[in-house]
Amino acid sequence: MRFPFVACLVLCLCPFRMQAVDYPVQPVPFTAVRLTGGFWQQKQETNRTVTLPFALKQCEDSGRVKNFDLAAETLRRRASGEGAFQNKPLTVFPFDDSDVYKEIEGASYVLSMAPDPALEARIDGWIDRIAAAQEPDGYLYTFRTMHPDSPAHKWIGVKRWEQDPFLSHELYDAGHLYEAGVAHFQATGKRKLLDVCLRNAELLWRQFGDDKPILAAGHQIVELGLVKLFRVTGDARYLALAKKFLDARGPRGPEYNQRHKRVVDQDEAVGHAVRANYMYCGMADVAALTGDLRYAQAIGKIWQNVAEKKLYLTGGVGALEHNEAYGGDYDLPDEGYNETCAAVALMMWNHRMFLMSGDSKYMDVFERTAYNGFISGVSESGDRFFYTNPVAYDGKAKNNASCAGRAPWFGCACCPPNLMRTLAALGGYFYAVKGDSVYVNLFSQSEAKVTVGGVDLGLRQETDYPWQGTVRINVDPEHASRFSLRVRIPGWSVGKPVPTDLYSYEPGPLEPWSARVNGVLAPSVLEKGYLVIDRTWVKGDRVELVLPMPVHAVHGNELLVSTQGRVAFERGPVVYCVENLENNATLEDLEVPASASVVPNIRKDLLGGVTVLGIEGARLPPSDAPLKLTAIPYYSWNNRGLAPMTVWVQRKP
Repeated sequence: MRFPFVACLVLCLCPFRMQAVDYPVQPVPFTAVRLTGGFWQQKQETNRTVTLPFALKQCEDSGRVKNFDLAAETLRRRASGEGAFQNKPLTVFPFDDSDVYKEIEGASYVLSMAPDPALEARIDGWIDRIAAAQEPDGYLYTFRTMHPDSPAHKWIGVKRWEQDPFLSHELYDAGHLYEAGVAHFQATGKRKLLDVCLRNAELLWRQFGDDKPILAAGHQIVELGLVKLFRVTGDARYLALAKKFLDARGPRGPEYNQRHKRVVDQDEAVGHAVRANYMYCGMADVAALTGDLRYAQAIGKIWQNVAEKKLYLTGGVGALEHNEAYGGDYDLPDEGYNETCAAVALMMWNHRMFLMSGDSKYMDVFERTAYNGFISGVSESGDRFFYTNPVAYDGKAKNNASCAGRAPWFGCACCPPNLMRTLAALGGYFYAVKGDSVYVNLFSQSEAKVTVGGVDLGLRQETDYPWQGTVRINVDPEHASRFSLRVRIPGWSVGKPVPTDLYSYEPGPLEPWSARVNGVLAPSVLEKGYLVIDRTWVKGDRVELVLPMPVHAVHGNELLVSTQGRVAFERGPVVYCVENLENNATLEDLEVPASASVVPNIRKDLLGGVTVLGIEGARLPPSDAPLKLTAIPYYSWNNRGLAPMTVWVQRKP
């Protein structure tokens, strides 16, 4: 059973330019998009068959699910008269509940795509255990409920929520709970987890709603969860509460969790990168749903700061290990932290910016992150993970949450389930609709059902993207109908690796892209980065997009100290690295001069099937003897054992 997004009227919540609005561009839900082959379908299938069951087992074996049982036991035994009974948590962190919620969310997305009675029964069992751990007034936070007489962790206050502005994560857990509850309801039609969410949200409203004092959540995401509850219920209190949590920030708190200014006064990305990016998503939601332009203007400035000065070539963000934070302008060291969760949140934020504007530059950043700094977070096998994603590695450092190389799991396990839920729902980012326009944002062999202007149509892509640049889009409306198909022309295909001057390609001839409709060349005029094909469409119409994919040498902005005198290589949306397994070279001294030959080669036998770059004419000083190198896609490094790796190499004349 499938439930569509509920359309809701937005009430006037404050006198500052409020109106009944939503994102001008509406996404086509992931339930209407099926990936049928190629890169992302292979990743989704590994996610479904390996990563999801592996993650579910990790949550059970680590005690994360058992914590709910211990909380429920404490509630039962105290209610029966054992007033001093309590349990100790089985895990380390008070935000461990959120990992269970994220896995339920990811499993729900998987259930939306294909029935799986065993998985559905397993998740239903988890939900029963979660519901049993909820206190009578709606409070749900296992670390306190199982051990109520004194804090079970140094981050937890004596009273509810008093330490949430710092590290207790009570509201963070609630935000992920709400996202899971909505996803499960929409996937299965079952209300049990959604009802748990609504009881908890009612408690938050009683505690913080109307004119009651409020706090600023220490780790943002409750705002996103409340907006999802608003969308699925139509209860405007939840939107009002999301806005109130945002407005509680500033004006004089720590930059670490973005409490240094009011959110509408912030103009650059600072502090913990995951917290920041989740907050910017919440600001986008509130801007879209209330019409308050101050939020949109603020995140526009912040996005520009990131895109101009704080974005890695791989689409990673959050350069600093200390506080897992954004660094200063142009502070992008090779060993940068680049948490996988920060990449997930950056994708979420950029998608929302696209929905607000219809501008392809945001989906350009989304794509760069997706193919590089996001999918690098999981191994080809689907059961080993990166918490951090640097652009250089010495082959031995324990930089991945105290692990050298990919790890099977983490004590702080936020990244694997976050990646898993995002990959399961990736189809929801492919298409969008506005009025009589359909947007095609991402390319993969796929099928979609879309409604535009009241007309149902099927869209089917045939492509081997990102390894090849030809994309065929078959358009099948239920009857002849006029609308615009807006196809994103990636920035990399017009000579811009990113929408700013942070990175640039070496000068050289640029083979132009082209598009044909039923074999007839289409005009190459772009609007906000989209090729607009406005015509009356009939069954059997076909668009063929050809995006030439030469290998580009990339340079960093002159203000980027870490890339001065160095070069990186990319082809299409894929960034490459040199891994010192078969390449007998000391990577920090390696030179790839402009005279070197760099040629793409298809290797179906390597790393699940990839296109590599064969490099001839590299040098390793002091010898002038030429070297032959093989560069692999960045996302696939450390799948063959520990070895030094680098994205950037010396560029000598």
